[in-house]
This record gives sequence, structure tokens and C-alpha cells, in this order.
Amino acid sequence: MAAYTIALAGNPNTGKSTLFNTLTGLRQHTGNWAGKTVQSAVGEFVHEDVTYRVIDLPGTYSLYSNSADEEVARDYIIFEQPDVTVVVVDATSLERNLNLALQVMEMTNRVVLCVNLIDEAKRLGIHVDVTKIRQKLGVPTVAISARNRTGIDALLAEVEKVASGKIIPQPVTISYSADIEQKIRELEPHVTHLLGTRFSPRWIALRLLDGDEKLLASLKARLDTVGATGMKEVVPHEQISCH
Repeated sequence: MAAYTIALAGNPNTGKSTLFNTLTGLRQHTGNWAGKTVQSAVGEFVHEDVTYRVIDLPGTYSLYSNSADEEVARDYIIFEQPDVTVVVVDATSLERNLNLALQVMEMTNRVVLCVNLIDEAKRLGIHVDVTKIRQKLGVPTVAISARNRTGIDALLAEVEKVASGKIIPQPVTISYSADIEQKIRELEPHVTHLLGTRFSPRWIALRLLDGDEKLLASLKARLDTVGATGMKEVVPHEQISCH
């Protein structure tokens, strides 16, 4: 029996934890993330003879290093590399919610977009074209109502396809200014040389351009001796500054 890990990511109040509870029921436990005061929630469920382990990541508006919640969510996706990251968005506030979804898609292509609260959107007269969203973003997109269990089977079907490799999403690439894109191209070979292809070189390059010292610290803590001692020398701060 196959076993896959799903991470649930999303803004606060998108119904992400409702989805977590709908999927896992009583087969869950809570605690704190190691070294953090941020609460963790982990659960399990079986669907069509496949066991899934579900991680309910903290609700965040971004995946930058502005808070402990953001660090936990970001580090789990980039370092633990779940089989699928399900990004839960509110069907009534798509524009605001898609910012986080795009950030996740820069980190990994193993993404399913879950448009929750579709019942509330319909009540408000909002039409959500999931086919067009899928075409624009390049990732499987499913409309659900977690509290009513509407669309759950369709969501799990897409999750299984991504987890098993039956489909390989091709997320849209966010383009930045010509100056930033040039710096990304300069940095990517250094990142690949140092870290290999385990992490997205483009995403790491972007974080380096941001001067994200907390990410650098997290990387150093997880790399082998060569990586941990070589990060600053291979990619000096003067080279990556965009100011």
C-alpha cells in the first residue's frame, strides 16, 4: 500500500484546517514544531487503498521570513519536500489568496490548487472558472466545499495523480524585471554547483537576492559540511545584492 505526504498551505481563514479535519477525522495529533512555539497538526487517512499523511501548515499570507509561522511553512515545503502541496484558497478572495499560491509554485511543481468555499462564492454570485485557472497557472485546480465535503473525491484524485507522478504539473514562471532576471541567471549555476538540484535553483537565487539571512541559516543547518562552509564563499553578498 503506497504512502504519500500532503502539506496543506494557505492564508488564514481559507478553511484549510476544516479540510484537514474533513480528511483526517480523529486520526490526527497536535504539538509544536521543533524549536518553535508554532503549533503543528499531523493526521492520516486512507483513500482507495492509499495511505496519506497530512501536515496542516500554519496559515500564512506569504512564505518569507517575516514570522515564525512563515518560516515553518516555508522550511517544511522546501526541505521536507512533501509529495504534494495542496494550496487552499478562498473562492471569494482569489486575488488576495493567489499570492501565496504563486510563492509555493516557485518552490515546487508538486502543487494542487484547492479552491475552497465554492458554496459561499455561489451564494455571492461569484463564478470561479477552475479550467481557466488551471490553464493559467499550470497546476491541477479543484473547487470544493470542505465543510460540506463537496469535491473532496475530485481533489484526492488530483492529489494521487501528482503524488504518484501520473501527472507532472508545469507551474507558470513568474517573470521579474530584466535586472533581477539577469542576476538570477548569474546565480543559478552557483546554486546548482553548491546544492545540486534537490532545491529549485531559481527559488534559492531569488531568496539570496532578497538577502534572506534566515533562509541561509536554515540551509547551512541542513547541508553537509561542504555546503555549510561554502555558501558565503560561493555566493558572496556583494555579488547577490540588487541594491
